[in-house]
Amino acid sequence: MKTRIKDLREDHDLTQKELSKFLNISQVAYSYYELNRRNIPLELLAKLADYYHTSVDYLLYRTDDITPYPKDNKQSCKETAVV
Repeated sequence: MKTRIKDLREDHDLTQKELSKFLNISQVAYSYYELNRRNIPLELLAKLADYYHTSVDYLLYRTDDITPYPKDNKQSCKETAVV
């Protein structure tokens, strides 16, 4: 199964080695993420979303909208909680 992180990497003409260096991990570890052999830690997932200017939800197939969420409208959990 293809992953969005692989599609985005290829769309940006990057190698696994280049991206793994940016993430400070081995190329083998990164390849396991692309092949779905290993789960991506949240910290790296967030870093990839920021790098590609998208959302973690897009990377995880929770949305097909590649547009990142606006950063200006951050609200605390208490403000958005339903009572």
